[in-house]
Parts: sequence; C-alpha cells; structure tokens
Amino acid sequence: MKTWIVIAKTIDAFNETIGRVVLWLVGAVTLISALNALARYGLGRSSNAWLEIQWYLFGAIFLLAAGYTLKHNGHVRIDVIYGRLSARAQAWIDLLGTLFFLLPLCGLMVWLAFPGFMDSFVRGEMSPDAGGIIRWPVRLLIPLGFALLALQGVAEIIKRIAFLRGEARLSHEQPREEV
Repeated sequence: MKTWIVIAKTIDAFNETIGRVVLWLVGAVTLISALNALARYGLGRSSNAWLEIQWYLFGAIFLLAAGYTLKHNGHVRIDVIYGRLSARAQAWIDLLGTLFFLLPLCGLMVWLAFPGFMDSFVRGEMSPDAGGIIRWPVRLLIPLGFALLALQGVAEIIKRIAFLRGEARLSHEQPREEV
C-alpha cells in the first residue's frame, strides 16, 4: 500500500501544481476582460481574438482546475446526510462514488471529446469570426481537464482505501500518516 500512497501523493502534487498555475490565469482573464471592456466602451474598438482568448482562459480555469478542486474537496456536495456520517462511512461514499460515477463520467468525456480535438487539430480549425483564433487549444482543454479530474479521482480512491485499511489518515483528521 505504501507504493500506492506514494502514487497518490505524486498525483496530488501534480494537480496542486496545475491548480497553482491555473490560479494565475484568473488574473490574466480578469485583466484581459477589463482591457476588452475599456477598448470597447472607451475607445469604440473590439477584438474578436482577445474576446476568444478571454473565453479560452475562462474555460481553462474551470477545466484544468477540476482535479485541484477535487483534491481540496471543493466540489459541490449535499452535506445534509454526508456531514453527519462517520469518517469511515464518508470514505466509503467517496470511494464508491468516485469508482462508479466520477471515473466512468471522466472516461466518457475524454472518449467523446478527444476525437473533436483531433479533428480540429488536423483541420487547423479556426474561429468563424473575423480576427478569430485557432480552435484546437480550447477543444484540447475538455479531454485534458477530465483526464486530470480522473487522475485525481484515482488518487482519492487510493487515499480512501488506505484510510479504510487503517494505514493512513485523511487530511482533515489527526495522527497516522496523512494522505
């Protein structure tokens, strides 16, 4: 199990790094949005390319940070019942939910989105708008984001199994080795 815990920690570190990089995109998209608004309303000028870059970055923030958000338990959850359960019961729910819902959904999304990305890449798809930019980078974000989420799902499964076996603790608990 120790090897699996090392794998989970490596995945955690990878998604943590991605999340911290994506955090900088928030500043970039905010600046670009403000400059687009100033250019449009202050100077009477607009650029489809900059609007599309703004949209691409916005999509990147949400898609690429999904694994980071899962690592930090930040996804929406109905805590009415879950919050009242023991840590062990919560670990079982997380384990089964990730195994039977999250991973299949991520696999399906990667499987459905990747051909669209490849088609866009091979054809050199461009935005139909005047001054628009290439489309494949934003199409790549979909399978990439879901792959990162699935990868973090695997790490969460490993951590829950280690916890259930008594070999580690979850980050919100005390003693034992933290995973």
